[in-house]
Amino acid sequence: MAIEKELLDQLLAGRDPNEVFARDGLLDDLKKALSERILNAELDKHLEDERVEGAANRRNGHSRKSVPTGTSKMTLSIPRDRAGSFDPKLIAKYQRRFPDFDAKIISMYARGMTVREIRGHLEELYGIDVSPDLISAVTDAVLEEVAEWQSRPLDACFPLVFFDAIRVKIRGEGFVRNKAVYIALGILPDGAKEILGIWIEQTEGAKFWLRVMNELKSRGVGDILIAVVDGLKGFPEAINAVFPQTVVQTCIVHLIRHSLEFVSWKDRKPVVPALRAIYRAKDAEAGLAALDAFDAGYWGQRYPAITQSWRRNWSQVVPFFAYPESVRRIIYTTNAIEALNSKLRRAVRTRGHFPSDDAAMKLLYLVLNHAAEEWKRPPREWFEAKTQFAVVFGERFVSQ
Repeated sequence: MAIEKELLDQLLAGRDPNEVFARDGLLDDLKKALSERILNAELDKHLEDERVEGAANRRNGHSRKSVPTGTSKMTLSIPRDRAGSFDPKLIAKYQRRFPDFDAKIISMYARGMTVREIRGHLEELYGIDVSPDLISAVTDAVLEEVAEWQSRPLDACFPLVFFDAIRVKIRGEGFVRNKAVYIALGILPDGAKEILGIWIEQTEGAKFWLRVMNELKSRGVGDILIAVVDGLKGFPEAINAVFPQTVVQTCIVHLIRHSLEFVSWKDRKPVVPALRAIYRAKDAEAGLAALDAFDAGYWGQRYPAITQSWRRNWSQVVPFFAYPESVRRIIYTTNAIEALNSKLRRAVRTRGHFPSDDAAMKLLYLVLNHAAEEWKRPPREWFEAKTQFAVVFGERFVSQ
């Protein structure tokens, strides 16, 4: 609805233009006036409803309440009723902040800012002294949302699921431990991406993975066509115990990255093309021949650990060669999960360590949720790949 020009002129008359959007300027005055007008209208409606129901009730003055907003701290006159049954919708009885204020805190937290940084930011910009307890209370409310999100139902078929991890320092039992936080990124039959869940590793090995797979199954996942993993011990067995038809594929990107850990910095540039000959071979036989050639060549002799690593994981590399180029490309070009990991590492780096698992989960969920909002379209490789999936997997590929 357009605001009349005459009303705007009246509001701006005699005001310094530089103070219109400043703290305690016209915008804050309008927010206060509108808020109090809404509160009074709410009470009028409440009293009218009670009269219809035959209850005797009336106004009983005002109480004052200071609430932080997105730009300042605002003191409102909250109307009261004699019966004490009025609970405003705009600012509820026990609500101490405007909803948009909470959203600003959560947004800053999701961008990796610490409680101290958020407090300083609010003080500098808005002149609001917010206690660390209040900021923690706002962000802790996210944990209920996390629990609901982590248990939500999932689709029955995921053609591709990428499982990946980052290392996070979390305090527990008096000392700081390095824990692995695993993210599952699924691609639906229509190419849309979805984060299936976040898990903080509590126990080592296959038991942990089996719990994760059973959780996915209980949430509705009936089939995963290809699971791309980073070669952790016990992971393939856990996946196939719950999803026996799933093809477990070692992540080629992780394998290449692990190979380069053995290589000096100056040699990395020429080693990468030599490795490319292995995973871009036309089939498994040609790939093994390329691996043998690499092993016998200069770089294989100089860095024998590379060949040993590929041979150890070869049984999970071989499935890759059964697919056409379009499917291979989407398996090893894991830009989506690499981009997610980059955002997570950036947010984690500013923290040093987390005081608890819940604190880590809270931040990671917010970062991932923020990243997912930017996903607009399927990966460009998907349009060609989904046709190949339909041919290779037949009825198991449930197109939407």
